Amino acid sequence: MARYYFHLRHGEITIAEDLEGLEFRTPEMAIEEATKAAREMAAEMILAGHRVEDQEFEIRSSDGAVLKIVPFISAAGLD
Repeated sequence: MARYYFHLRHGEITIAEDLEGLEFRTPEMAIEEATKAAREMAAEMILAGHRVEDQEFEIRSSDGAVLKIVPFISAAGLD
């Protein structure tokens, strides 16, 4: 299994770097988990009256390569 890191970003700024990461069998599983987490976080933010347009997860592999950017607004189906 490979380790993937979900860095929380606000636009171009990384606001929380994932230093531990999570292990998944495939990159697709990591993307699915990031999308689910983004959807849940977007719902919480919206309920609290916050905007989610610039929030996103940047998924990186253990070698540092960017696998995918998951915007919260897209994960929540609001785009």
